[in-house]
Amino acid sequence: MHTATFKSRAIVHSLNNYDEVTILHERDCNDVVAEYKGVRYTAIFNGFVCSYYVDDLYGELPDQHKCPRCGGDIL
Repeated sequence: MHTATFKSRAIVHSLNNYDEVTILHERDCNDVVAEYKGVRYTAIFNGFVCSYYVDDLYGELPDQHKCPRCGGDIL
């Protein structure tokens, strides 16, 4: 589990290409919150290709400060 934020290249759904995002919360590979262009979205980590995938089309967080999966606070 990552507790510190960090920048990473990720595949962004709307672009279908890579861009830089900030990973804010990672509890496991399917419980990731990323910030892209100032908005927080759900994301996953694909270990087979060693890349994050950010769903900026359907994964915008309704509460920008709570993880939708585990309920943890995101600063």
